[in-house]
Amino acid sequence: MSRYQGVAVGMMIACLAVIAGPAGAASPDAAQASDPVETQEERDDRMGWWREARFGMFIHWGVYAVAAGEWDGKPVGGIGEWIMSKAKIPIADYSKLAQTFNPEKYNAEAWVLAAKDAGMKYIVITTKHHDGFAMFKTAASPWNIVDATPYKRDPIKDLADACRKHGMRLGFYYSQNLDWTHPGGGGGDWDPSHKGDPDDYVNKIVLPQVKEILGNYGPVDVLWWDIPGGVINKPRADLIYKTVKELQPKIVMNNRLGGGYRGDTETPEQHIPPKGFPGRDWETCMTMNGTWGFKKNDDKWKSTTSLLRNLCDIASKGGNYLLNVGPTPEGEIPAASLERLKEVGQWMKDNGESIYGTSAAPFGEALRWGRVTRKGDTLYLLVFDLPKDRLLALPELKTPVEKAYMLTDREKKALAVSMPDTQTGVTVTVPEGVVMDASVTVVAVKLE
Repeated sequence: MSRYQGVAVGMMIACLAVIAGPAGAASPDAAQASDPVETQEERDDRMGWWREARFGMFIHWGVYAVAAGEWDGKPVGGIGEWIMSKAKIPIADYSKLAQTFNPEKYNAEAWVLAAKDAGMKYIVITTKHHDGFAMFKTAASPWNIVDATPYKRDPIKDLADACRKHGMRLGFYYSQNLDWTHPGGGGGDWDPSHKGDPDDYVNKIVLPQVKEILGNYGPVDVLWWDIPGGVINKPRADLIYKTVKELQPKIVMNNRLGGGYRGDTETPEQHIPPKGFPGRDWETCMTMNGTWGFKKNDDKWKSTTSLLRNLCDIASKGGNYLLNVGPTPEGEIPAASLERLKEVGQWMKDNGESIYGTSAAPFGEALRWGRVTRKGDTLYLLVFDLPKDRLLALPELKTPVEKAYMLTDREKKALAVSMPDTQTGVTVTVPEGVVMDASVTVVAVKLE
């Protein structure tokens, strides 16, 4: 990435003779697509914290958590936050969910600390999802958590305060296109009362609410749009984009606004691109189980090993990992999520150096034993499966190695390293007796 390409990295790339640029670096074309008046240097400065972070928490929370995946006593297929659409629930019936939405166990500080202890550097929370329900106090519509529920509090304000207290970056998800409740919003065609003018929807709901979320909670670091196109054509997107930039000029926006805006980041969902997005900043968002919003019967939990290897795989391709939690209607992050976050955090405390501020591995070939990240003149070998011969081969590495050592070894005892060879590259030997982490073990390789 541009921010980290110092002289040492440049020399290393030259020695490696790698032709392709690092995935995740922003090209001038990408910068122009994001903001026509922004220089490459300005973009690198604005994106710097995001590229350094590598790991964030996504929070899908809304009135759909009350339904918890069921309607009229029957389970509804699909992801939890889409239940209104999947079951074609009329607006009048769906609105009754708010009557019992009272998350009295919500503790914003506990959420922020759970993210921080997991090694996450930023949080992105749903302020309005496709059902149109606002999780913040809004003057644009009574369909919000303060006015429509017995809770009567603004959880977004509490979260913003907790993030500032603990040094956590904060971002907001906002569904600008799909809105199944407010007339004129995208979707919602199963209810005749939803018909309306898209311009009225944008002018009376989207723009006022965007002004509220960007103007009432202090600095906002990320704006995460969802579902481009639909009612958000070019003229409407222009109005939204202009409003955002006037209020939060340093904000990071994704590629889902619509109207032809590419945004700052690509957003693969529930998968990791084989080669990342060379020339573009990108972020994989992914669930811990099978759904984003809370479903009480969804127990398809990914293992901690799977989550850690996803993080390593993404970082090795120059991307960020936005890992989701779906809180309950009472306001608690599910215990299974907290358990995994704690375990990930334990690994990150020892090995975070191999993730934060790193860039894509400078290797064209996939490595059968794991992945590689880089920072300055150091490569980090993220070992998933140690070969039986205990040799970690780096076939494309032609640069002499100054030292290799286990990252968790406080004494940094040198490991045996072969000299660069034009045919086989470099190999690092993990000696007998070294206990490998069940998920990922990290070997640091410092280049001359």
